[in-house]
Amino acid sequence: MNPASALFGGIVRLRNALYDRGILGVHKLARPVISVGNISVGGSGKTPFVISFGHLLMERGIKLDILSRGYGRESKAVAIVDPNGSPDQFGDEPLLIARKLGAPVIVGADRYKAGLLAEQKFPQSTLHLLDDAFQHRRLHRDFDIVLVGEEDARESLLPAGRLREPVSALTRADAVVLPSASTVTIPGKTAWQMRRNIQVEGSMNRVVAFCGLARPAQFFAALKDSGIQLLETIIFPDHHRYRQSDVQRLLESRKRTEAQGFITTEKDAINLGALSKQLPGCETAILQLELENATEAVAALLRTLEQRCGFRASS
Repeated sequence: MNPASALFGGIVRLRNALYDRGILGVHKLARPVISVGNISVGGSGKTPFVISFGHLLMERGIKLDILSRGYGRESKAVAIVDPNGSPDQFGDEPLLIARKLGAPVIVGADRYKAGLLAEQKFPQSTLHLLDDAFQHRRLHRDFDIVLVGEEDARESLLPAGRLREPVSALTRADAVVLPSASTVTIPGKTAWQMRRNIQVEGSMNRVVAFCGLARPAQFFAALKDSGIQLLETIIFPDHHRYRQSDVQRLLESRKRTEAQGFITTEKDAINLGALSKQLPGCETAILQLELENATEAVAALLRTLEQRCGFRASS
C-alpha cells in the first residue's frame, strides 16, 4: 500500500474506533435520520439518489427534510436553502435537491445543528434524509444507505486512490446500493440494485459536451450510449463555478467543431447560472436513478425504523 494511503487508513481506523467505543460523542436528533453516503470521493450518484429516494418516501405520505453539508458554499453557517438562491450561498447539490424534490433543505457544516434548525422550522417533517454523510459519525443515524460503485472494490485509499474508507467499513451500512448487473458482492449486507437513466430533451445529435463532475467519463459514456455524437468533450473541476472565460472557451469549441449546440448536467446548469443565456442551444441532460424492487426496499427500511425508533409512516 502507498505510504500516504497507509497513514490515511490508520487515521480512519482510529477515528472509527473512537466512535465505536463511545470516546467521541454522537449527537441524536428527535426525529429519525436516514443517511445516504458512499465510501469513495464523488461520482456515485448520491444527489440523484437522494432525490429519487426522497420521492419514494414522499409517495408513502412521509414528510421529510434534507440535511446537507453544502459543499463549496461561501459560509459554513447553518442555513435554509432558498430554491431561487445561488450555489455560492447554498452549494450546487443542495440547490438541485431543493428544486427537484420540493422538500426543505438545510445546509451546514454541522449537520446536528442543521437538524435542530429543521426540527424548529419544519414541524411537519417526520424524518431527516442526511446527504453524503456516511463518514459524518458525529450525528446518530437510524438507517445507513451506502452507494457502492463497480470500481470501489478495486480502488485504494486516499490520497493514492479515491476511497474515503476501506470496503470493510460497509459493515456499518444497513443497505448497500449497487449498479444493476454489478459483479460486486458485499457479504452479509442487504443489496439494492439501481439503474441509471439519462434523458436529454431536444433533437440535437452533434454536440459539445461539458461538465464539472468527479467522474466525467460516466456522463460522456451515457450520452454516447443514448446515440448522441460528441464532437468534443470539455472537463471542468467538480463543482466548478463557471466564469466568462469558460463560456468563451465553449463558444470557440462549438465554432471549431461546427456543433449544433451543447449538452451538460443539471448540476453544471446550476453553476452556469445566468451565463447559460450566452450558450445558445445548451441542453441539460437529466440523470435519473431507479431503484429496482423499490416497494420492497422502502418497506424494509420502514420496518427497521419502526423496530429501532418506533417510527411509523402515516400511510
